[in-house]
Amino acid sequence: MKKFNIEMGVGLFMVIGILCLAYISIRMGKLEIMGGNTYDIKAVFSNSGGIKTGSSVVIAGVDVGRVKEISLSEYQANIVLTIPVEIKIQEDAIASVKTKGLIGEKYIDITPGGSEEILKPGDRLRETQPAIDMEQLISNFVFGKI
Repeated sequence: MKKFNIEMGVGLFMVIGILCLAYISIRMGKLEIMGGNTYDIKAVFSNSGGIKTGSSVVIAGVDVGRVKEISLSEYQANIVLTIPVEIKIQEDAIASVKTKGLIGEKYIDITPGGSEEILKPGDRLRETQPAIDMEQLISNFVFGKI
């Protein structure tokens, strides 16, 4: 009887430990199990510049969303952004591909516009700026094209 109680206690301790580890992993990875209150908007870039699925979407330096999907259509990168419903984005906002630091990770920076019109789920950001190609910039400088 005593051995059964010890085994039950150890088993219960292991189950609680595994559940805690799973919870911490989900929170640290910023994964959403239930989907959350978000909506998707689209942006079309001539060059995605290394953006990957899961990259950050930033407004005024604050991480507000994630890149949900990237696809190619008519030689342009179609990027779907997932934004929380409490964040309202104007129709004339500008989406830019930026880099954290010189060689850091890529993210999408949204500069708010001044329009009264707000994008609805599934709408498209009209204004986009592709990533700056550092290799091309350095090449132009070295060969005196700047």
